[in-house]
Amino acid sequence: MENTNDKKGDWDSLRVKLDAEGNYPKVYFFKFIVPGDNRSIARLESVFGSEAQVNLRMSKNGKYASFSVKEMMLDTDSIILKYEEAMKIEGCMAM
Repeated sequence: MENTNDKKGDWDSLRVKLDAEGNYPKVYFFKFIVPGDNRSIARLESVFGSEAQVNLRMSKNGKYASFSVKEMMLDTDSIILKYEEAMKIEGCMAM
């Protein structure tokens, strides 16, 4: 998914793709970039459950943080909900 900011059309196309893939429950891979400040990082971490595998990497200058997250998802709606919550964070980009 490319840089989205709560655009319904983007969620609809993702929903179609995820529904076509099916096979739930499954481990889903999320990737986000957020500003490198502690507040943005903490807010994104709070979107995911304690069982999620989160890999955080800071940019060289510390201005941005890259998140790679693997989490067991039960259905398409739960994946979309994670994206919607993450996009509430100012400066967050989904990849």
